[in-house]
Amino acid sequence: MFDTMTLTKAVGGVCGTFLVFLLAKWTAETLYHTEVGGHGEEVHAAYVIEVDDGGAAAEPEEEIDFATMMASADAAKGEKVFGKCRACHAIDGTDKTGPHLNGVVDRAIGSVAGFGYSGALNQVGDVWTAENLNTFLENPRGSASGTTMSFSGLNKPADRVNLIAYLATLGG
Repeated sequence: MFDTMTLTKAVGGVCGTFLVFLLAKWTAETLYHTEVGGHGEEVHAAYVIEVDDGGAAAEPEEEIDFATMMASADAAKGEKVFGKCRACHAIDGTDKTGPHLNGVVDRAIGSVAGFGYSGALNQVGDVWTAENLNTFLENPRGSASGTTMSFSGLNKPADRVNLIAYLATLGG
C-alpha cells in the first residue's frame, strides 16, 4: 500500500503546500507593507493638516420639542418601525414574550391582565403617555432598570415618535 513512490508524492505534496503558503505570505507582505522607511531612517510627513485646537466651544445641538415632533409624526412610518417590536409584541390582543400593544398609549402601566410583568416598570410612571413611551423606547433598561425587556431601544427620535403615533392608532 505504501511504497516509495507514494511516500515521495505525500512528502512532495506537504512541502509544496508549505511553499505555496510561504510565497503567499511574502506576496501579502510586499503588497500590504505599510511601514515607511526603515532601519532608523527619519520619516517626515508629506503634508501637514492643521486642525483647530478646540478653543471655541462647540455649539450645542438644537433640541426639537417633543410636542412638535409628535405633531409631525407619521403613523405609516411607525408601522414599519414596529417591525422591530413584532418579535415580542402583538397587536391583535394576544400576549407573546411581551404584552400586547393594542391601546398601549394612555393605558395604565402594567395593566394587561394575566401578563407577568417584571415590576421594574413602576419607575417609568403610572400611565403610558406619549412622553413616557418616548423615554422608555429610547433606553428601556435605563428608564426601568431591572426590566426583562431585552430590546436596546430606538436611538432616532423620529422613529420613536412615528412608532408612538402608530401605536396610538391601535384600539384597545
